[in-house]
Amino acid sequence: MVEISKRIISTFGKTNAHFKLITENDRVLVGLSGGKDSLLLATLLARLARHAPFKFEFKALTVDYGIGEDFSYLQNYCAENGIPHEVFKTNIMEVMQEKRRENSSYCSFCSRLRRGALYSKALEGGYNKLALGHHLDDAAESFFMNFSYNGAIRSMPPIYRAYNGLWVIRPLIWLRERQMVDFVLKNNLQTPLCNCPAQHDKPPFAREQTKKMLQKMEQENPDFFVSLKSAFERVHAESFMDERFLER
Repeated sequence: MVEISKRIISTFGKTNAHFKLITENDRVLVGLSGGKDSLLLATLLARLARHAPFKFEFKALTVDYGIGEDFSYLQNYCAENGIPHEVFKTNIMEVMQEKRRENSSYCSFCSRLRRGALYSKALEGGYNKLALGHHLDDAAESFFMNFSYNGAIRSMPPIYRAYNGLWVIRPLIWLRERQMVDFVLKNNLQTPLCNCPAQHDKPPFAREQTKKMLQKMEQENPDFFVSLKSAFERVHAESFMDERFLER
């Protein structure tokens, strides 16, 4: 069994209790890419299933893009850590090569196709919730990218209902990315090498610029993310210019 820090376990538990993400008799599908975020999420759900005072089912699903990936390391990890696991074979890479617009990013198109595959398998398997590994850094980046490039005030909610009726949950939303890095390093875990053509693309400009900006802001103010998390929990919609929230 791998080792998870008490702080991660505590924050994960508080997040789940606060937002009621996983409750009695839920059936949860977890997107498991094998990266640090999804590895931690699947491991925490296995621990929760053993210790929670309520019963729920979960399974980790790895989407095979059709590029010849070897998932044996993930299958072994899941078997050793009590994580039910399935590899779902798709033709996502073939679809990307045929349908992707010239000079457009592989990553955004791939993300939509991957999410569609997860939705499909969740509904097919009778799951009522889909768990994703987004964390506080992801939510911060999403907020500032929308703010700076899309002219919108929006981020990543811990729970929402998708168009198909499936509940999407983010149990790691109060955790920092560096905590996942520590988890992987301390346990000497393997994370996948990318065989996707997108690895040869330039990183998405907006996201890279936003990451650098947030790093600079945290360097100048070590409590920046503490304040940002608090701000996400105390939204004063009436203080903006959206007529829907103005007092009349």
